[in-house]
Amino acid sequence: MPEDELWMGRALELAQAAASRGEVPVGAVLVRDGREIGAGANSPISGCDPTAHAEICALRDAAKRTGNYRLSGATLYVTLEPCTMCVGAIVHSRVSRVVFGAREPKAGAIVSTRQTLDEPSLNWRVEANEGVLATACSQLISGFFAQRRAMIRQRRRQQSGKE
Repeated sequence: MPEDELWMGRALELAQAAASRGEVPVGAVLVRDGREIGAGANSPISGCDPTAHAEICALRDAAKRTGNYRLSGATLYVTLEPCTMCVGAIVHSRVSRVVFGAREPKAGAIVSTRQTLDEPSLNWRVEANEGVLATACSQLISGFFAQRRAMIRQRRRQQSGKE
């Protein structure tokens, strides 16, 4: 199995863990020299923290583990295309490469809604690759939201039956 698929598999495990906690299923893992140096899963709901996206959690974990907020030479694997906030954090932490599985058509800031990494004003260049295990990443998030919509419909039917 190619290295990118191996690490995206790890990110998918983290995303599934987030889903089991009722969080939007996004997982991220930072790798340098073939070793995991940071990992994170979406936790804004459980953490009451709007910045607790999987990427931010993984960057914080890696900075703590390595003792350095600069993470040059590292690759970030994330199941969903990062948003603008996360792209900014990726640039500021000096990650060398980001690999994501599924595009995020509403808020993705690498290829979908904007190409933030291509902005000439940025003082750090990050290589980006997309589509690694894209089907599995897309199905996980689509399934999560389909299940959530079904639960909402069921609650509405129950409420309308009581009234």
